Amino acid sequence: MNAAYCRLYQAGFRVGSNFLPWRKPEMIEGVNSVLKLPEVIKAKRLDRILVVTDSGIAKLGLMNGLLSALKDAGIHYAVYDKTVPNPTIDNIEAALTLYKANQCTALIAFGGGSSMDCAKAVGARIARPNKSIPQMKGVLKVRKTIPTLFAIPTTAGTGSETTIAAVVTNSQTHEKYPLNDMALIPHYAILDPMLTTGLPPHITSTTGMDALTHAVEAYIGQSNTKETHLYSRKAVKLIFDNLYEAYANGSNIEARTEMLKASHYAGIAFTRAYVGYVHAIAHTLGGFYGTPHGLANAVILPYVLDYFGDAVYKPLSELADLVGITAPGDPEKDKAVKFIDAVKDMNKRMQIPLGIEGIRESDIPLMVKRAMSEAHPLYPVPKLFKEEDMFKLYQMISI
Repeated sequence: MNAAYCRLYQAGFRVGSNFLPWRKPEMIEGVNSVLKLPEVIKAKRLDRILVVTDSGIAKLGLMNGLLSALKDAGIHYAVYDKTVPNPTIDNIEAALTLYKANQCTALIAFGGGSSMDCAKAVGARIARPNKSIPQMKGVLKVRKTIPTLFAIPTTAGTGSETTIAAVVTNSQTHEKYPLNDMALIPHYAILDPMLTTGLPPHITSTTGMDALTHAVEAYIGQSNTKETHLYSRKAVKLIFDNLYEAYANGSNIEARTEMLKASHYAGIAFTRAYVGYVHAIAHTLGGFYGTPHGLANAVILPYVLDYFGDAVYKPLSELADLVGITAPGDPEKDKAVKFIDAVKDMNKRMQIPLGIEGIRESDIPLMVKRAMSEAHPLYPVPKLFKEEDMFKLYQMISI
C-alpha cells in the first residue's frame, strides 16, 4: 500500500478521532471490589445477566464470590464458560444464544482478554443483529449502543476493560482480526487484585509483557495525544517497577494492584493512539497456531523495536530515562538500545522464549499479507515496513 496514502489516512483519522464519542469506563477498584458489583447492577435495575468466562476460571472457582453475591441480590444469571483463547465466532454465537434464551439485559466479562473480547463481540451482535461478526471487522462498524457491559479482568495485561477492540478468530480461515468501535468500550471496569493473585507465573509474565507492548507501541506511534503520552509513561514505569515482583511473588497484593493499574493505563493509551506491527504479527500467530497473545507480543516486541532502528531512538531513549537505566551523557541511540536490552532481559528473567515454535515457512507469505492488511493504513507506526521487512521478522521470531 502506498506510504503517502497510509500517512494521509492516519493523519485524517487522528484529526477525525477528536470528534468521536470517546469515553472511559466507570471504575470500581480495590481488594474484593468485585463484591460491590451486585449493588451497582441492582441500582441500574438490571436483573438478568450473562456472565462470559472460560472453563479454567470456572473450575478454579474465581467467580464463586461474585455469583453468590448476585444470587443473594436476587439477580438472575447465566454463565457461558466455553470461551477459548483467541475466541472464535462460534464462541460468540453460542454465548449470544444463551443470552437470548435467558432474556438477559446486560453482560459481565470475567477473565482475561479472550473473555472480554467474546463478551464485547456478543454486545456487538446484540446491537447489530443483522450484521455478522465478519461484517463488523475493522473500524466503526457497530456504531450502536451495546448492552451494559461490566468488565472484570483476572489478568493484568490486555487492558480490554477500557478499550474499543474485540479481537476474534475465524476458526475456518484461521484469520484473527479486531472489531474497533467506541461502542465496545465497557461501561464499568472492576479492578480487584485478589482475582490475579493465583495466576501461574507464566501467565503473569506474558500478560504483563502484553501490557508493556500496548504502552510502548502507543508511545512510539504517530497518533499520540498528551493524554496517551502520559498514560503510556505511567504504564511503562509501573510495569518495570512491579512485573517481576508479581511474577516471582504472586501473592504480593501491592504488585498485583500496580500491575492492574498499568494494564488499565496502557489500555487507555493504545485504544486512542493504536498499536503497531507487533500486534499485527501476533494476531496472525494467534489465528494460525493459537499462540497466546501475550506470549506472542512478548517475543515479538524487541525484534520489532530493533528493526525500527533510528525511527524509535528518541521515544525509546525517553522511556529508558523514565525507568532509570541510563547514565548522564548517554547518547540517544545508546539509551534506546538499553531500553530494548532491558525488555529482552525481562523476557529472559521470566523464562519467556526467544522465539515462537512451529511457524511453518509455507504459512509466512499469507501471514505477511494479513499482518500488512491489518496494519495498513490504520496503524500509525513510526516507520512503514514493506512485505520483505515483515517476511524477515517472521523468520527472526521462528525457532
